[in-house]
Amino acid sequence: MMLTTIGLMSGTSLDGVDVALIETDGKSIKSFGPSGYRPYTDKERSLLRQALTEAVDLSERDARPGILREAERAVTVAHAEAVAAFTAQNRLTCEDIDIVGFHGQTVLHRPERKLTVQIGDAAALAKAIHIPVMHDFRAADVAAGGQGAPFVPVYHRALAHSLEREGPIIVVNIGGVSNITYIDGNDTLIACDTGPGNALLDDHMLRTMNQPFDCEGRAAAQGAVDVAWVIRALEHSFFARPPPKSLDRNDFASLKLREMPPVDGAATLTAFTAEAITRIVPQLPKAPRSWIVVGGGARNLTLLRMLRERLRPVAVEAAETLGWAADSIEAQAFGFLAARGLKGLPLSYPATTGVPMPMTGGIIARP
Repeated sequence: MMLTTIGLMSGTSLDGVDVALIETDGKSIKSFGPSGYRPYTDKERSLLRQALTEAVDLSERDARPGILREAERAVTVAHAEAVAAFTAQNRLTCEDIDIVGFHGQTVLHRPERKLTVQIGDAAALAKAIHIPVMHDFRAADVAAGGQGAPFVPVYHRALAHSLEREGPIIVVNIGGVSNITYIDGNDTLIACDTGPGNALLDDHMLRTMNQPFDCEGRAAAQGAVDVAWVIRALEHSFFARPPPKSLDRNDFASLKLREMPPVDGAATLTAFTAEAITRIVPQLPKAPRSWIVVGGGARNLTLLRMLRERLRPVAVEAAETLGWAADSIEAQAFGFLAARGLKGLPLSYPATTGVPMPMTGGIIARP
């Protein structure tokens, strides 16, 4: 049975709430609906940055001390407003939607401690929007010993199969953290985080140029890469570990650039992201035949150029050139995952998160 789902995603880039509607049975995609976006305000973004700092000390996943309680309220309100605006704009009623997939805002990800924390009050959201909300997708995976990330690979597989091209195909999602999905036919699905995505670059742009991100990679395009710094950064123990593996947004925050012009810093951090992504290739079963870039990084033309230089002669394509909605894929994915959760289908696998067996997940909050 096909379900009409709305997926909501607020990623580690802290830019805002993506909204997307799809029709799916949790295995294939019948149709893509409209998408929307509700940016975080400067005040909300500042609040979330404070929450990320305070969350480092959390030891219980349900604890919301201090600023985290205020941040959770802000996240919940922002998502409720995003759904209200989306449904009104597209003339949808709550009866038109079967389920909403609500990821929440990740503030801490420490799978080695069996701890992953996404803030956002799903019960309050369900009451506000009058639609059942599936949430807490990662908890069961982490509790079973999995990495709890990445969780979008099953959706990437559904998208890749629609292309009907020969594998292996890699879908690389560049958000705050970068992750890849390796797809080779129906049987082989491997996934892991690869290293930094936009987070380090975004933080650098805000700190040095008072800009939330490097629009189209223009700053990086004007700068010179500190190659020695990138080489040292790649000595981080994370890169030698085989997949599956995952990261917290702040795992590389201790890496500090030397004094340099802001554009050189942007170029260096962009090159670090590109190099980190390409470092995964030797750890894969076979060399990929094509790469598809999704997420915010797909709009960074300098990052795309660097990836193409490093992966030549294999094609590196931005998702939108294939008709995929690059900005909405993660939101679509959580609508897809909500449908899978409702049907008890697996959300994660041993080769995607390191969980001992295929795991379903998610909890439903009803209005």
